[in-house]
Amino acid sequence: MAVRDLDDYPWDAVAPYAARAKAHPDGIVDLSIGSPVDPTPEIVADALRAATDAHSYPLTVGSPALREAIVDWYARRRGVPGLTTQEVLPTVGSKELVALLPLLLDLGPGDVVVHPRAAYPTYEVGAKLVGASPVAADDPAEWPEGTRLVWLNTPGNPDGRVLDVDALRAAIERGRAIGAIVVSDECYAELGWDGPWATQPVPSILDPRVVGSDRRGILSVYSLSKQSNLAGYRAAFLAGDDALVARLLTARKHLGLMLPAPVQAAMTVALGDDAHVAEQRERYRVRRDILRPALEAAGFRIDHSEGGLYLWATEGVDAWESMSRLAELGILAGPGHFYGAHFPQHVRFSLTASDERIRAAAARLR
Repeated sequence: MAVRDLDDYPWDAVAPYAARAKAHPDGIVDLSIGSPVDPTPEIVADALRAATDAHSYPLTVGSPALREAIVDWYARRRGVPGLTTQEVLPTVGSKELVALLPLLLDLGPGDVVVHPRAAYPTYEVGAKLVGASPVAADDPAEWPEGTRLVWLNTPGNPDGRVLDVDALRAAIERGRAIGAIVVSDECYAELGWDGPWATQPVPSILDPRVVGSDRRGILSVYSLSKQSNLAGYRAAFLAGDDALVARLLTARKHLGLMLPAPVQAAMTVALGDDAHVAEQRERYRVRRDILRPALEAAGFRIDHSEGGLYLWATEGVDAWESMSRLAELGILAGPGHFYGAHFPQHVRFSLTASDERIRAAAARLR
């Protein structure tokens, strides 16, 4: 498959519903795309401003300070001690990594890339880009022989499903049995809400309870877009198997995939400051506590959604029908059709709207 053969960008199909929602007398409440609306923390913006004299090329591997900050963050926030700076690597946001990882790992026709059944579409795009075959499967027993790469997503986008230690361990065991690299996209890990995740951290695939000290064939991916409102900075990183990290570093050097030096400086500060993360988490908790009961009162059932930035909901009809009803209320969401073929009756609601807009949506739904 060539780049020119990629499908049309799916969000273009939402434009007519957005137009109807914008016609609402009180304006649109856009809950469709998870783009942060809250300000970048001042401590992070200050670090960016202070680093603008960036006259030399930045290091693809990341500055020593950034790599140390990533290592410290995994130990402090994710319960992953013992990482070294050779086991971490910054990336230009996480979406480019998701899309390019099959290419960087030299996958191609005849190879299989497994991703969740309810999935961010870029997992499939990355597989198709190199001619590999994407397979949607949550149960490790369903992962076929010939699988070279497995994507996990916990908490999931769009469904907010959290994989516990046992589920992550089972994924690694199956991946190793079939010779697959297992990569866990953990970008929403600071946002656990229901069940055990209300009081304990969402586990990482690198957690010693999951993987012990053997990180061969295992990678964790994280982004600061959501926890720190840095979507515009394109600030992300990966960690895990040092041999895989070295391989990816070499490829990224050749391709010029390096983070600007001011962004590296800002990331270093963001990773060391937990206060702004707690503040942002509380904002999302308040919005979730307003929106969820309003959706349920309007006839939606919330599925999974125990973590992450979204509510995954259905009212038992085709998602486009739900989209139409919501548009009449001035509310825009994301249709389940965009997240694979398995959830045509679901709609994704993002918590990335202002407090005022979330309250407006709740009032309209009620």
